[in-house]
Amino acid sequence: MEMTHNKSLPETATISPSDYVIVGGTGDLALRKIFPALFYRYIDGQINDQFRLFAASRKVPSIEEFASKLRDFCADAIAQAQDGETRFAEFISIIHLIAIDIVSGEGGEVLKEHLNQKASETRPVIFYLAISPSLFGKACQSFDRLGLVTSSARLVVEKPLGRDAQSARAINDELRAVFDERAIYRIDHYLGKETVQNLMALRFANTIFESQWNNTFIDNIQITVAESVGLEGRASYYDNYGALRDMVQNHLMQLVCLVAMEPPASFTADQVRDEKLRVLRALRPIHEDTLKDHLVIGQYGAGSIDGEQTASYAEELGQESNTDTFVALKLYIENWRWAGVPFYIRTGKRMAVRASEIIVTFKKRSHDIFASANGAENNEANRLVIRLQPQEGLQLQLISKQPGPGGMRLFPSQLNLSFDDTFKTRLPDAYERLLMDVARGNQTLFMRHDEVIAAWDFIDPIISAAHFIAPEIYESGSYGPESQKSLFDDETQNWHNPEGA
Repeated sequence: MEMTHNKSLPETATISPSDYVIVGGTGDLALRKIFPALFYRYIDGQINDQFRLFAASRKVPSIEEFASKLRDFCADAIAQAQDGETRFAEFISIIHLIAIDIVSGEGGEVLKEHLNQKASETRPVIFYLAISPSLFGKACQSFDRLGLVTSSARLVVEKPLGRDAQSARAINDELRAVFDERAIYRIDHYLGKETVQNLMALRFANTIFESQWNNTFIDNIQITVAESVGLEGRASYYDNYGALRDMVQNHLMQLVCLVAMEPPASFTADQVRDEKLRVLRALRPIHEDTLKDHLVIGQYGAGSIDGEQTASYAEELGQESNTDTFVALKLYIENWRWAGVPFYIRTGKRMAVRASEIIVTFKKRSHDIFASANGAENNEANRLVIRLQPQEGLQLQLISKQPGPGGMRLFPSQLNLSFDDTFKTRLPDAYERLLMDVARGNQTLFMRHDEVIAAWDFIDPIISAAHFIAPEIYESGSYGPESQKSLFDDETQNWHNPEGA
């Protein structure tokens, strides 16, 4: 599919000229995610030649070397775009490489001189810290000493924000000592996915769903975030964090919040984040004495995925470890809307597929007038499947009459909304959307300080109690440990495994 330059962007998509300063701009995250996302926005016309992009790093290559490395990660965009090679060369022309030591501030004057050339009270300067969280505070202090933290400055930080509530508070204190809370954008790329945003539209723009979005009609909710990859060169980081810290505390907690939150008074950043915070604070605590009924942890062993043999976690790491690569949790939200409804969430590495889904299972019909003709096996529950990746879309599972003679024969059917098939256009990547939201000053899809701390306050006791549990080994290419089934309250409940792609 050829992608043409979009000259008719909706007014809401218009972005005023901005400066992006990517600290760690020659590193893996910048090359794989940030700059390719900005390139797609350049092709689509949201970014133009009035923008400036700065790749700031302690050591920088030549612009030719940088462009050569970046090109590999922009290959799809170049191939899809009209005059892709020309557009890529134009994009490279607005990138400036800046050598700066963000600890000492050495080289900062060069960056300051560049920024001052177009500085104004209205032109956003966006500092994206694609570096270790241990350097966040020092980077902010350097920007402050250089006089770069102006009223138009904004700060973007990546997870992980700490290893627990205490360290998260310390990091956030460092950020907030220099930047105002309203200038800090804590990024969680899951919140930028088209389907995650459509979840809010689905609920709050359609009375057919919101009127039944409660414990009267919903039996249980499942959230699965499955990865087929293993450590991928992140061994030292991952073994120090594990799935509970790396995925559950942020990605899955945020998805729970969006599913369970009350309707905000208006679709504004603080209104939305206030409602998410209330969900986190309403979670029933899980402690050591209730852990076995609410938690299953695992670690992948050897196996095969797509016909290829894969090593175990210990073999990839090079040593034995008790780090969790799989987590399944049963949660309860203690409020009027959700009392008694279990939320089953799970995430794992080296699973059968790469896929993320939210499944809302509605209660079965209380009286089945078709039972005598069809048997009890046709009393299937309705389900709403929200696919976050890889094929974003919505699916409503219903019961219909099977066409043809033979009486009222029921069978399961599906209503599908595939975003790819419906909109016939490429969906922007999550990073693309979030980077543009920073430029327009929209914090709705970013985490606030108190959200981060509330999530850690809930997860910390679970991590402490789970520290003494040996993870169950599961086969790579499976859907995780067998014991995850023990979390279900009802024998009729079961995990619904995503198909993936």
